Amino acid sequence: MTRRGPDIVVAGAGVVGAATALGLARAGLRVTVVEAREAAPWTAAAPPDLRVYAIAPASADLFAALGLWPRIVAARAQPYREMRVWDAGAAGELHFRASDAGGTSLGHIVEQGLLQHVLWQALQHEPNAEFRCPARVAAVLEDEDGVAVELDDGSRLRAQLLVAADGADSPVRAASGIEVAERDYAQRGVVGFVRSERPHADTAWQRFQPGGPLALLPFADGLASIVWTLPTAEAERVLALDDAAFGDAVTRAFDGRLGALRTASPRAAFPLRLRLAERYVQGRVVLVGDAAHVVHPLAGQGVNLGLADAAELVALLRGARDAGRPLGAPTLLRRYERSRRSANTLAAYTFDALERLFGSDAVVPTLLRGPSLALVDRVAPLRRFFLRHASGRAG
Repeated sequence: MTRRGPDIVVAGAGVVGAATALGLARAGLRVTVVEAREAAPWTAAAPPDLRVYAIAPASADLFAALGLWPRIVAARAQPYREMRVWDAGAAGELHFRASDAGGTSLGHIVEQGLLQHVLWQALQHEPNAEFRCPARVAAVLEDEDGVAVELDDGSRLRAQLLVAADGADSPVRAASGIEVAERDYAQRGVVGFVRSERPHADTAWQRFQPGGPLALLPFADGLASIVWTLPTAEAERVLALDDAAFGDAVTRAFDGRLGALRTASPRAAFPLRLRLAERYVQGRVVLVGDAAHVVHPLAGQGVNLGLADAAELVALLRGARDAGRPLGAPTLLRRYERSRRSANTLAAYTFDALERLFGSDAVVPTLLRGPSLALVDRVAPLRRFFLRHASGRAG
């Protein structure tokens, strides 16, 4: 059987790109996925992936609609049923419970490697999807009828649309001439696993400090994943500590809430930046995920924003296909851009404002922080507002 060319090319098969491609393929569209690197196979016997995501209920809904959520949960997904947030320099604490949102959990902590593994397996068995890996987009040529995508092996794909899901340094975004607004936080996120003296109690914990927040996320087998935001020089110092000294440092930074914390994995760090694409659409090119927006990790919403991009783009393109409309219609793509750019920009600058407020050791912000957390904790409409945004179901 001769396969026709794709309707859509998706550049990048990370979690957001793979979810976008699978959603489009399940909607009956022919998709070719172009990815530069083979994903490492995931097994439960291997050490857990250092990079984990706090998957919000709305993102879990997307994986469920793709038929993948039961597999993810059965493999290794840790629910968190409570969330506690407090500040090192002021009294006051914010405490959310799953029952506040009418559910049994506030979200799940899941490894990036597991999500990508499950998505890739599904794509490789999807008749409407084709994988080109390893391969990179070398050039993009557009005309009024579609887009020609040249790969680094010299082959060419022709499609109605090119979706750029190729990361924060997106080559497709750069080739399309889309500029980004950027702020370098001069911070790094130190990640790793620790084991706590007292149980993590299925709770996501976060303590704000002048240098940046320390998040401790519950994980399987009694482990906890940490994301410790630190100024770059301090992050380098902490990474160089031996295991015992690192455990002591994390215990002090966490204020001993769960007793002594012991190192349970290697450690790594990544630079933190705010990046917002000035446009999400350029002709037949559409941005999703980190190619469109990179936000501060203090609220753990980066991947959830990207999966919301995927869900909305798939829904719009499915509707266009069902109505017999061209997938590259400017009005259709601008509708996606208006909706997602607005939501993501609001989220990005909200997280940026929180980082400025809670990361400052100036007198006035310090005085405001504790009462602000206590106010949100006591006032029901504010609690509901924050819970809706944390779940990914705001609006």
